[in-house]
Amino acid sequence: MKHKVILVLLDGLNFEVASHALGHLYAYRNAGRAQLYKLECELPALSRPLYECILTGVAPIDSGVVHNDVVRLSNQRSVFHYAHEAGLSTAAAAYHWVSELYNRAPFVSARDRLTCDSSLPIQHGLFYWADHYPDSHLFADAESLRLAHSPDFLLVHPMNIDDAGHRHGGQSPEYRNAARRADVILADYLQRWLDAGYQVMVTADHGMNADRSHNGLLPEEREVPLLVLGDAFSLDPEAAPRQTELCGTLCALLGAPHDKTLCKELLK
Repeated sequence: MKHKVILVLLDGLNFEVASHALGHLYAYRNAGRAQLYKLECELPALSRPLYECILTGVAPIDSGVVHNDVVRLSNQRSVFHYAHEAGLSTAAAAYHWVSELYNRAPFVSARDRLTCDSSLPIQHGLFYWADHYPDSHLFADAESLRLAHSPDFLLVHPMNIDDAGHRHGGQSPEYRNAARRADVILADYLQRWLDAGYQVMVTADHGMNADRSHNGLLPEEREVPLLVLGDAFSLDPEAAPRQTELCGTLCALLGAPHDKTLCKELLK
């Protein structure tokens, strides 16, 4: 069965903080309408390599996107490509590196910030490049894309949690409160997405350490949450998804033919 899907990528959110700061999302879990899993991110624990990993199912060591300064189009097939090839519509409100990976590189703000091009893997996009771009604006960008285009697959990618971690560290009140604010913003949108028939996955690329960075092996850098909401998910607490399986799982939800590995236990 084909479903519409929203992927929320809360940049830089580690599992420890996610496990106590996302009160609204936890309300769904406590009501038996969502499930939380702990993922270990691939290495290196850096943003651009892990955007590529999540969206293509390919680990950085194999994709060649091994640090944040690799500025080129992906040479892998992403969920955007599979969806596009299946005749589905795609959209993203996301950091500009996502545009560089799947649409055009390098990013040119005047050309690429507002994207509406049916020939591109990400057909409809609102892209930003300042890490402090407000999460409230980013979620509003995403909702405007959803309302205008009703995409089959929508990526929602805010940056303020990661930005707070780099400024103040992963054990700071600023970092924890950025996660709490993202949860409050999500509360404005989540139920309307579910009511519109979307399946929702909420995850992070990597975590954050007390040194205001990430790229190492510490649990707070590598352990990230995955919350799933929607009637297509099994909510099986014994499922053990991997970050490299998210692309295939998203494609399976979309009903888009693909050749990626997936976590079958996540799905009904």
